[in-house]
Amino acid sequence: MGPTRVFPILHRVAALSSICSTMALRHYLCKPTVKLCYASLCTLQQTRSVSTEAALSHHISGLTDREKRLLTKLYDGLIGGQRAALAESITLVETQHPRKKELAQVLLQRVLAFRQEQEKRNGGNPVAFRVGLSGPPGAGKSSFIEVIGKMLTGRGHKVSVLAVDPSSCTTGGSLMGDKTRMTELSRDMSAYIRPSPTSGTLGGVTQTTNEAIVLCEGAGYDIVLVETVGVGQSEFAVADMVDMFVLLIPPAGGDELQGIKRGIIEMADLVVVTKSDGELVVPARRIQAEYTSALKLLRKKSKVWKPKVVRISSQTGQGVPELWDTMLQFRDAMLSSGELRVRRQTQQKVWLWNLIQENALRHFQQHPAVHAELPELERRVTCGDISPGLAADLLLKVFSTVQ
Repeated sequence: MGPTRVFPILHRVAALSSICSTMALRHYLCKPTVKLCYASLCTLQQTRSVSTEAALSHHISGLTDREKRLLTKLYDGLIGGQRAALAESITLVETQHPRKKELAQVLLQRVLAFRQEQEKRNGGNPVAFRVGLSGPPGAGKSSFIEVIGKMLTGRGHKVSVLAVDPSSCTTGGSLMGDKTRMTELSRDMSAYIRPSPTSGTLGGVTQTTNEAIVLCEGAGYDIVLVETVGVGQSEFAVADMVDMFVLLIPPAGGDELQGIKRGIIEMADLVVVTKSDGELVVPARRIQAEYTSALKLLRKKSKVWKPKVVRISSQTGQGVPELWDTMLQFRDAMLSSGELRVRRQTQQKVWLWNLIQENALRHFQQHPAVHAELPELERRVTCGDISPGLAADLLLKVFSTVQ
C-alpha cells in the first residue's frame, strides 16, 4: 500500500466510530512503536497547558547519561559551526533506528529553539535563504551550484548544498554522486555538500530533508541550496520546504515547453536557461523568449513577485552575478510583503502532516491484526475476488476493532 493511499485511509478511519474515540486514539498513540515525540501527545491530551519546554523535558528525562552527552556534544559542535558535528547530526536524523530517531527529535527541538532566538534578534526575519534547484537531467545543475556556491563563499556567505540523489536498487547508495562533481566547492571550508540517497522515497526528496535544512541553518549556513533528482514529483515536494524555487533548463533540448510539465513551471519563481555560451547562445535566447511568453499566461504564485527568465553560463560565469541579484530582489520583496513568513508557516504545517501521514501508514502496516490479514486480502485482490476498496475497508475495520 503506497503513501498515496494514506489520506483515503484516514477518511475511512474517521468514518469508523470505534477508532474515533479518545481512548482508542490514546491507545494507538501510546504504543511503543510510535516515536517518543509523538507519544508525548498522550500527556498533552491530559494536560493541554503543557508547554513545549515541559514536553522537551519529558524527552530528556528518558535519556541515559551517555545519550545526554552525545546530544550535548552534537548540539555544541553544531552551533559552533563544526562540519563534523553537522555531518553526524544529519546522519542521526536520517537513521531508521527507533531510539536514534527519538534522539534526533530532541536534538532538532534544541536547534529549532536556537534558530528562533536568532530570528528574534534578526527582527523576526529568517536567518537563512532556502533555494530549491531542479531541472531535467543534463541541465547543468551541479555545475551551476558549484559556480554560484564559489561566488557566494567568496562574498562571505556560508553555503550548504543538500543534493538529493536517486538510490541504487542494489546497494541503496547514491547513484549520481553530486559531491564528486562539485570538486572545487567540496574543498571550500565555507561550503558543505551533503548527498542524500532517496532510499526509495516517493517524489525523490528524502523524508528528512526538512530536518537537514534546520540543522544546516543551526550550523550557521545562511544559504541552503536543495538540489532535486529531476523533473517530476520531487519538485512539488521541494517547493514545500524552500523560500524560492528555481527551475533550470538547457537550451537546444527539443520542444522544452512540451517536455516540461506545466505544473512545474507554475511553481517556479525563477527560470534559468543554462549553458548560454558558444553555439548555444542563439538557442538559449530563443528558449528565454518562449518561457517569458509562457509565464505571462500562467497564474501568479505571489502578489509581489513576477517570475523571470534569465540566461547564464556556468562555464564562463556570465550572468551568474546578475542571477544572484535577481534572487535577492525576490527575497527582499517577499520579506517586505510578509509573504515569505506566511510561506514558511504554511510549510511547517505541510511538514507536520507529511510526518503524520508517514507514521500513520507505518503504524497501520505494523499493526499485528493487519499484518496477519494483509497477505490473504492482497491475494484475493490480485485474483479479482474482491475490490481494493473493499479490502481496504476490511483491513481498516480490523485495525480499528482489535485492541
